[in-house]
Amino acid sequence: MTFEVREPVLHSTPIDSLRPTQMTVGMREVAQKRQAWRKYDPKRRVEFLRSHMVPAILGPERQPYVIDHHHLARALHDEGQKNVFITIVADLSKLDEGAFWTVLDFRAWTHPYDARGRRREFADLPKSVKGMKDDPYRSLAGELRRVGGFAKDTTPFSEFLWADFLRRRIKPKAVEKDFSAALENALALAKSPQADYLPGWCGPHEQ
Repeated sequence: MTFEVREPVLHSTPIDSLRPTQMTVGMREVAQKRQAWRKYDPKRRVEFLRSHMVPAILGPERQPYVIDHHHLARALHDEGQKNVFITIVADLSKLDEGAFWTVLDFRAWTHPYDARGRRREFADLPKSVKGMKDDPYRSLAGELRRVGGFAKDTTPFSEFLWADFLRRRIKPKAVEKDFSAALENALALAKSPQADYLPGWCGPHEQ
């Protein structure tokens, strides 16, 4: 028996038309993606965009809502890129607004938490990627994963769970004043039993 392999359908879409499903990003990570983008020549940029599709849900009035790659979308926006390729994960355009957000919440396709880790109303979500605010703890969690503090995991918004864990244990001034020292502290915390409930935890297991 043979199966047809379907390629994802790409839609070239203005970045300014994309609606975020989260309130914050780690601006440190956004800056890193901006630096990487600047190194690409025009041909490489097109190839990059085609291979880094932004997954989206079609909501009421067929508005595209981003459910991943928020950092990339913000980085490209800040670099002046006008369009990205999106792939439609689900078409929920027939739903009213209340039902739409219920489905996104149930499917873990939205993370309506602000830079202080507080859950907010869906109406408070930014209307464009440029409206997302900086959460330094999301930057700390992203860097922590890159240095091996925890493993990449398929759990939705896993890095925000780590950010919330770190937010409760490392003071904001410590992150702002000396990011490297805060990262060392975060690495020690990540290997401790305190973090064993988090996705991607790779600390030592007791025998």
